Amino acid sequence: MTDPKISISCPTTYTATIEEDIVNYSAAGATGIGLWEYKLGGRADAEVLDLMQEHGLEATLCCAQVPSVIVDPFFAEPAAPEDRIVAMCEAVRRFARFRPAGILITTGAPGDYDPAEARRIVVEGLKQVADVAGEHDITLGLEPYRKTSGTLVTTMKETMEMADEIGRPNVRLIMDAWHFWDVDGILDDLRDHGDRIVGVQLSDWRVSTRGWCDRVLPGDGTIDLRAVFRALEEGGYDGWYDVEIFSDNGLFGNDYPDSVWHRPADEVSRESVYKTLDLWRTRHSG
Repeated sequence: MTDPKISISCPTTYTATIEEDIVNYSAAGATGIGLWEYKLGGRADAEVLDLMQEHGLEATLCCAQVPSVIVDPFFAEPAAPEDRIVAMCEAVRRFARFRPAGILITTGAPGDYDPAEARRIVVEGLKQVADVAGEHDITLGLEPYRKTSGTLVTTMKETMEMADEIGRPNVRLIMDAWHFWDVDGILDDLRDHGDRIVGVQLSDWRVSTRGWCDRVLPGDGTIDLRAVFRALEEGGYDGWYDVEIFSDNGLFGNDYPDSVWHRPADEVSRESVYKTLDLWRTRHSG
């Protein structure tokens, strides 16, 4: 198989502008960009799209400011599920202009809800969002989190079950290596169900990780990403690999001196592509 399709997700260079991201990601050799709604701000979407096309970038795994029907620890406002559904549908319509590979959705955290009631609210809400996405021929990617991150689904099997419960053909899975790498049986699941995945997010697990916002570039941590690549390849997956790094520089309460976000954005962009390609090309030697 030839080299994979590599994208960089906007939070990887969290404080850079969307214009800087487009230029840097393209110069680094990426062919896709994971758009996040917070980066678009008040900019004209048509101008952003024109710049992406000028630099040869496709929209890959996009994330709205509200990606879940009930509150997610990272995405807390608005609080009411009905308001969140409205925001999610509006974001789908906005992203439709960019023709993304997929729009990321999560379950949110059950919090004070009874788990069964939380699941009912989420499933019914995501049916509405999926119907709007279907009107625009857009795929949604349901992402499982680590148990400690606040979620209704943690394993790939649980996520597929919820997608089946939603019952819409445009609901697939986004799998994030930072969340799934130590789940029992995950390599078999990736191998057996590669056809259910719309996108894979890549980062690495820092030795003695200090929290959810302490991720490192692929190859700089302890995850066996070569094994992940092999399993996905054997499962027939040929979609996007989206490098997504959260690495706190004080924005989320911890100013790590070795934060990836302290580094120049163009350098991080180059290393995101280089390190991913190096792991991919040596996937059978690891």
